[in-house]
Amino acid sequence: MTVKEAGKMGGEIRKEELGPEGYSELGHKGGQRVKQLIEEGKRSEEGSSSPGKGKKH
Repeated sequence: MTVKEAGKMGGEIRKEELGPEGYSELGHKGGQRVKQLIEEGKRSEEGSSSPGKGKKH
């Protein structure tokens, strides 16, 4: 069994355990966490900018 096959099997089992609503909610929570991490990263970049560093224009 490949890693890809094992991951797919685990995902299918989890989907059966949670049901459609639970699986959807799990995806939503994951998306919210990603959004939060992106915002934290942006704030961190803004706060750590110093002259001569950062994006080139």
